Amino acid sequence: MGIIQVFVLSLLFFVLFFGIGFILNMLLRSTWVMAFIFPLIVILIVDDVPMTDYVTSPITAFPALWADLLALQFVDVFILMTGFIGTIVSGIVIRILRKKGYQMF
Repeated sequence: MGIIQVFVLSLLFFVLFFGIGFILNMLLRSTWVMAFIFPLIVILIVDDVPMTDYVTSPITAFPALWADLLALQFVDVFILMTGFIGTIVSGIVIRILRKKGYQMF
């Protein structure tokens, strides 16, 4: 993957998760909701095991998840981390806006 592709993907993940986090924080009136939901989204992106297998057969599902997480390349981890940074920044922005007196929903 080229450096330009990594830059564009990182920027897209940052903006995407910033926007989703901002909207969720605004609607649910909770600052860090998306930061707690983000690991579930990463599991959905990375793992190809159905979510029901984590309940019905966790002995095979969790090692498969761990193997998939360890198989990620540095570029993939970097792109996912920029998405996580976007969720954190959205929480910070919501806190600043609320502190300055802006009422969101």
